[in-house]
Order: sequence, then C-alpha cells, then structure tokens
Amino acid sequence: MFLVYVSAAVLAACLQVSPVSGQFPRACMTVDGILSKECCPELISPDGLTLGVCGQTASRGSCQDLTVPDIPHNPEYPFTNVDDRERWPNKFFNRTCVCEGNFWGYNCGECRYGWTGESCDQPASPVLRKNIKNCTAEERRRFVDALDQAKRTVHPDYIICKEHWLGLLGPNGTEPQVTNVTIYNLFVWMHYYAVRDTLLGPGQPFRAIDFAHEGPAYNTWHRMHLLWLEREMQKMLGDETFALHYWDWAVGGSECDVCTDDMMGGRHPLNPTALSPGSPFSRWQSVCMSLDDYNRLVTLCNGTDEGQIFRNPGGNVDRPAVTVLPQREDVGRCLDIPEYDRFNWTKATRGSFRNSLEGYSDPEGQYNPDIRSLHNLAHLFLNGTGGITHASANDPIFVLLHSYSDAIFDAWLRLQNSSSLIGYPEEGAPIGHNQNNTMVPFMPVIRNADVFQLSEDLGYAYDVLPQRIPSNQPLSGIEIFGITVGAVFLAVVVVSVVSVSVRVLSCRRRRGRDGRGVYEPLVGDDARTGRQYTGEGSVVYSDDQVKYEGN
Repeated sequence: MFLVYVSAAVLAACLQVSPVSGQFPRACMTVDGILSKECCPELISPDGLTLGVCGQTASRGSCQDLTVPDIPHNPEYPFTNVDDRERWPNKFFNRTCVCEGNFWGYNCGECRYGWTGESCDQPASPVLRKNIKNCTAEERRRFVDALDQAKRTVHPDYIICKEHWLGLLGPNGTEPQVTNVTIYNLFVWMHYYAVRDTLLGPGQPFRAIDFAHEGPAYNTWHRMHLLWLEREMQKMLGDETFALHYWDWAVGGSECDVCTDDMMGGRHPLNPTALSPGSPFSRWQSVCMSLDDYNRLVTLCNGTDEGQIFRNPGGNVDRPAVTVLPQREDVGRCLDIPEYDRFNWTKATRGSFRNSLEGYSDPEGQYNPDIRSLHNLAHLFLNGTGGITHASANDPIFVLLHSYSDAIFDAWLRLQNSSSLIGYPEEGAPIGHNQNNTMVPFMPVIRNADVFQLSEDLGYAYDVLPQRIPSNQPLSGIEIFGITVGAVFLAVVVVSVVSVSVRVLSCRRRRGRDGRGVYEPLVGDDARTGRQYTGEGSVVYSDDQVKYEGN
C-alpha cells in the first residue's frame, strides 16, 4: 500500500467491493500505470500459469471502468477536487479489477474475508482473537515475534509514495516517487494517511478532516485496518489460523497490565518514558511522526525512521483525568446506547454509541468537550507515541487496544441487533464517513457498509465479548462502601454550603450590593464543540476543477 499522488483529472473508484488490501499495488505503480490510471495486473497461479488480467481466463474477475458516487458530506470540508482522498481512489485509477463472487484482491487472486477454498465458495472457520492476558506463554511469544517480523519484512506487493500527488512522477515525469515499506510500517502509514491534513500549499494545511475518526466510520475504518494487518501477517507466516489478540483496557486503575516484556514491553528501568531493553519493541523506530514538517514541505511521510517509540502509562500528571483507565461499567453503559450514531455525526454528537465508544462523549452518551472516555482515554492513558493520533499505530499496543474497541463494536451489533445499518447516515456525515463512502486508503476499494456486520462473517471471532450491565445487578461491597462514603461526604458538603450561604447573606445584609462573591462556570458558553475552520488566503495549487465552497 502506498499512497500515490497522480496528476489531476477525475478518476473513478469501485463500489462492487470485497474486503480489501492495502493501497496501491507495486505492479500498477509504473509510469504507464500512473498515466493510464489503470490497475488491472495479470494473475499468476501458484504453479506459474498465467490466468489473464484480473484472472479473467479463470473466471475470477475482469478489468472494468469504476465509478465512485459523489455522496454529499457535511460542510466542514469546503473544497472540491483538492484532496487526493476525495471519492477515493478517484485521483489515481479509473480502471481496476472487479472480482466475481467471493474472489477479491487487486488482481482477484485471493478470497473475500470470511471465505476460503479454491473457488472461494466455502465459509472460513473464524480465527480466534484472545485476551492476551489469557494466552499461554508460548502464544504470547509467538504473537510478539510475529509483530516483530512484520516490522522487519518488506511488503512483497505494496509500496508507498514519497511525494505529494502533483510530484508523483518526479521532476522529469519519468520516475515514480515510490519506495518499499515493511508490512507493519505500511499499517502505520495507512493510519497516518487517513488522518493527515489536506495540503493546500507550503505551511497551509487544512486540518478539519479525518477519514478514520470523529464520525460514523470510526468503527468500520479501524475494523478494516485490523483485518488488513491480520490477513497480511497470515500470509507472511503461512498460517491462516493466526489471529490478532486484544487488550481489555476496561479494568480501571493506573497500571498497564499488558506493559510487560512478555507482552507489549515493560518500562525501562532507567527511563520511565522508554521501553525495557528486554522487549523487541524497544528497538522499533517510529515512522510518520513529523506531521508539521510534511505540511510545511507539502509532502508525505516517506517511511524513514524518526526515533524510538515512547510510553509512560498513567504518567501525565498535568491531566489527572487521563491517568486512570476506563472501568468495566463504562463499557456496559456504552453498550446500552441503542443508536449507532446521530445527527450531526461528529465528535459533538449526543446519544451516539459510536461517539461514546470513540470517547468524545461519556459512556452514557452525554457530550462534553472536556470528556475523554473509553477508546480515547485508553490512548491518552499511554502518555506517549500511542496518544499522538497520526502516529499512534507506531506503538504495537495500538493493535491490541483497537482489537478490544472492535470487540465492543461487535458486542453492540449483537445486543442491539443493528446490523441493518440503522443510524449509519447515507449522506451528510463528515467526508468519507457515510455508509457507502469508500474507505481511504484501501485498494481494492471497500465501503464502510461492507464491514458493518458480525465478525464471524468476516472470518474472525472473540473469545469473550464485553457485556452490558444488568439493571437488577446487586451492588458489590465496594460499591456499597463507595455510596456510604459519598453520602457522608455529601452531608458534610451540604452543611458547609449552608454555613457559607448564611455568612454570605449576612455579609450582603451588612454590605448591600457590595457583598463579595464571584460565580465562574467550569465550562464557558463559548466552549469549543468541534473542529472549525475559517478560510483565509487562496489555494496555492489546484486541479482543473478546484472549488472552495466556504463563506
């Protein structure tokens, strides 16, 4: 996968989608492929036979013109034909392989997620994602070793581009600006690419855009992201039973119980923000960290090393609210929210399961700009690379964190019987977040709606799913103790307030309107409720159809 920026002109994408692969195949990233905007490679069988373009001679697929519909999004993104991710992958290819039945892949050489067999007509047995805390020592070792191998293994089929789309063919128009990337670094790069800013010119980023967060696609995009990594690691290992594990972060407290050397890496004995030398992850280098530099230079992350990952769980003393992990009850309350999402489908939405799980609303669905709960809180608790949105996937704990978030999503689909996409907007959501939008930057393309289904239908399952809180559940001893202490504390507060009120009234009786006292709300009326943008200046470079639709 790799991001490619090709010159302007409207291309097309595909809505007949099956589960997907990375971004652009190296077989298509030639000068001819980029100029023709066609990505229809030949399929070679395991025994070396040529099966034609897209496997057509084996009735697996064919090369077709593809069209991505122009689905109305909310006005937060005010441009047209400026960002290469609009109507993905419109800027790059207008002819790709369209696969028949359950075949899929950039050359129709694989099976759709959840299917297997020579003809891809047999339901696959789901691989089992486990709580890594419950894995055996050998299972943990194997999982850690597999992640480390993915970090060091160059992806055989996908590459990334090194330059912005206007410079994709180099200064002479004859040298595609692409480079190799390892499997795990491609996973990181995909996340960066989905959340990066729109590049309007040197030092002029448009920041109010994110194809993977702050909207309905939060769950579907990250589900696809994990499915991609799981499939690529299965191929790397030659083991179709390999599964990603998860970290149950809804345990409360200020300790990271998976931050040990046999799991995701312990704390360095001499440096609280570094990883223990006993973990292979201590040797990992981050990529795609320098977002401000990319914006200033109008370029992309090129996959070069930019320093070690860092982590200090629970150590952000300046933000006490993010030093403690979510509670089990928080997940249970979130599962009780009946609507997947609600208007206006942003991070300011109230009564939304998605927004509560993502962590911009509290677990019961009430929005507050100061709240960070569930998924967001777990990231911020890590207090390091894992808390930097565009770079968070560099820390391998990202895989386990999002696998548990996906387990909560899967539990909600079952509890609410909501696989019918009720509550998932057809239009009007942030750009890229409507149910039939194609997800950036996957190739072949796949829609958000295609993975809004139970995990078994996509080829995986969880050993245990999170549960809602029964309404008649008796209080535990700790909860009874807490309520008692709270009642005593409340009584003391009431007495204190009454006493102070008497003194204030007495003061006012003595001083009339000069009586002292100032009321200052914790959150002002002008509190920020979402991303905002005021257009200033002009677009520095443009396509043949660039439009600015702001006020």
